[in-house]
Amino acid sequence: MKLLLDENLPHQLRLEIPGHECFTVTYMGLSGVTNGRLLQAAAGEGFDAVLTKDANIEYEQNLAALPVAVVVLWAASNDIEDIRPLVSILLHTLESLAPNKLTVVQVPVSE
Repeated sequence: MKLLLDENLPHQLRLEIPGHECFTVTYMGLSGVTNGRLLQAAAGEGFDAVLTKDANIEYEQNLAALPVAVVVLWAASNDIEDIRPLVSILLHTLESLAPNKLTVVQVPVSE
């Protein structure tokens, strides 16, 4: 799967997602591009999904018309140490990721 990492995620994350082609927004020359334009650009470049930490994207975009899948990583911060516990859940999620849908990945809350 071809994945685009939003600029609010650590670049190191691309090295921790084996079996997928991971590119950063910076590498693709899309730094500073607004979410709507970023999603359109990602679709135009053949990306399957955009990974982001921006939980507000759900409220800023028309979810019924997403041009690519969006995966929101729900973590305390965008520090790699806070993101790393989500990687195994993310890998499992990517196996059955629905195209053009928003999916939230977070560590399950224990009761």
